[in-house]
Amino acid sequence: MTCLVTGGAGYIGSHIVASLQAHGYAAVVVDDLSSGVITRIPGISLLEADISDEASIDAMTQFMRENQVTAVIHTAALKSVPESVADPLSYYRVNIGGTVNLIESMKRAGVTNFVFSSTAAVYGMAKGEVTEDSPTMPINPYGETKLASEDLLRALNEVGQVRAASLRYFNVAGTATDALADNFATNLIPQVLRRIVDGQSPKVFGTDYETKDGSCERDYIHVADLADAHILALTAIEKAGSQWAFDVFNVGTGTAYSVIEVVERAIAASGASVELEVDARRPGDPARIVANPAKIRSVLGWRHSHDLDDMVNSAWSGMKALNA
Repeated sequence: MTCLVTGGAGYIGSHIVASLQAHGYAAVVVDDLSSGVITRIPGISLLEADISDEASIDAMTQFMRENQVTAVIHTAALKSVPESVADPLSYYRVNIGGTVNLIESMKRAGVTNFVFSSTAAVYGMAKGEVTEDSPTMPINPYGETKLASEDLLRALNEVGQVRAASLRYFNVAGTATDALADNFATNLIPQVLRRIVDGQSPKVFGTDYETKDGSCERDYIHVADLADAHILALTAIEKAGSQWAFDVFNVGTGTAYSVIEVVERAIAASGASVELEVDARRPGDPARIVANPAKIRSVLGWRHSHDLDDMVNSAWSGMKALNA
């Protein structure tokens, strides 16, 4: 069994490649290397291509045929919320257009099994505990394009052209090895660690929320646990075959950590002599949002095996390696 991972040289994608191999799958990768790092996937067959370019459809089709691909895990996407607001056209072109092109190449190659990396951003300004039945009301182009891709997959699944599942993950952090560390400081933990490395004080935006310490509370998931969730979803699709109905799953621990708590643990992990800095609230930040992981636990049998300290400590180790 061979699985194609789009964006497989990226932070999340490379962890999925490693998990696939650990579970007995062969893996191949399509990546344009705009943010991916080829050294993350040694020995893996790579097609360097921009999936949002229609000219890549033939190349991806041939690549799937040559490698006898039986499934696809799709992680390639633009993923910055602020960037999506500033440049929505690029997000629609890459995130939706790229998904369309990928599915067209799958259709030509006769591949139907599909796992989609989605996001909790589809829930928009949801507050408190979020289930898969919570309203999907994205408030930025990033979340909109992910939800639109889910809608496409649902429609294709209903007519038997694709057997798909979507994983809506929360705040991803940590690393399985230093070599696979996140090299883009776009999420809280790498942002905090980057500021520490640069000799700056980590920032907390708002300490007057109705939470245990006044700062926002979020659900954090270790990237290795997230990667394993993709393989469990793929296994379930393969087992169900034509009986599989499109489904979505939250991937989170169900535990909320405050921003202050995360920052303090990051400072402790680094051993740096810095103090956190409090700044004003940012517009649109809900006080608390946390996943209800009951569905993925009951349907796929998934359990997380890493806690916040694992995420922070491994992220710090990776950050040091990147800056060595």
